Amino acid sequence: MPFARPTLTELIDRVITDISSRVTGVDSAVLRRSLLGIIGQSEAGAVHLLYGYLDWIAKQCIIDTAEKEYLERWAAIWKITRKTAGFASGQASFPSTGSSPIPDGTIVQRQDGVQYKVLGESSPSAVSLLALEAGEAGNFGSGLPIFLLSPIAGVQSTGVATTAIEGGIDTESDERLLARLLARIRQPPHGGAEFDYEMWALEVPGVTRAWVYPRQLGAGTVTVLFVCDDLPDIIPTPAKVAEVQAYINARRPVTAEVFVAAPIPDPLDMTIKLLPNTAAVRAAVSAEVADLIVRDSKPGAPTLISRLRESVSLAAGEADNEIVTPTADVPHATGHMATLGTLTFSSF
Repeated sequence: MPFARPTLTELIDRVITDISSRVTGVDSAVLRRSLLGIIGQSEAGAVHLLYGYLDWIAKQCIIDTAEKEYLERWAAIWKITRKTAGFASGQASFPSTGSSPIPDGTIVQRQDGVQYKVLGESSPSAVSLLALEAGEAGNFGSGLPIFLLSPIAGVQSTGVATTAIEGGIDTESDERLLARLLARIRQPPHGGAEFDYEMWALEVPGVTRAWVYPRQLGAGTVTVLFVCDDLPDIIPTPAKVAEVQAYINARRPVTAEVFVAAPIPDPLDMTIKLLPNTAAVRAAVSAEVADLIVRDSKPGAPTLISRLRESVSLAAGEADNEIVTPTADVPHATGHMATLGTLTFSSF
């Protein structure tokens, strides 16, 4: 039977009742402003704090209720560490009229205040940038403007990102760290079992989901596909694929030939009749469909029309809907997976 922690009111009643039963000839013990009544309330408050501390300690003793510091301590026992944040990097260009280079360490800034530093003395036409702070906030699309904070002779202050500034990754959340820890406990390493490859892939910063296909390319082969849900484009870049490949190669059995690759995205376009067809309801439907695709999509697995209908019906404010397209389950070939496409809305 679980222990029921007493409330502060219950503790006050218990302490004052106990005082009243032990002090004879004093009727004022239960009065709110009497000396004994005040002492009783103070003692009950202190005991209530102790109950709260014991309750907190009990949660840290169980892995799936432990908070940040203690969760990391539990994970360290199984040699699992929290994945650290990554810095976004990329290239930019600044129009110039002279030959003045941009010095190493020069600070440039986006319109929203996110800053980057120049890596090495660079020609204005090819500037390498690194975000000053780690995290997804440093990611930036190509073709967008970027600005010098301090003027440089012969160089215009407004430039443009010539490549996507990417690679920024937030620190791994408690939820994902816990999921990896529980997977390690429930499925201990087996020297190259299928779930070992999944666990190895998930240990790489930025990787959030992975799928393993033994013998897909022949005897002795293992195919690993993965995505990075926290990035604007969940399909990993060639650099990230190479990083995961190298990480797994260092841990795989010597007899296994491992092929790490990115899934091929199949954008899922939908045409939906909606009642009411308002901006708020359209946004809610889009969010529900996007969440469904993240939860259900996997390489080679079909997108079920029943799940799509359910997600649209769950949207806040939706009164009625009809999915015009697709009209049936959407198949996906081997290595292909559904991603959110274009949602077109119309009224009944």
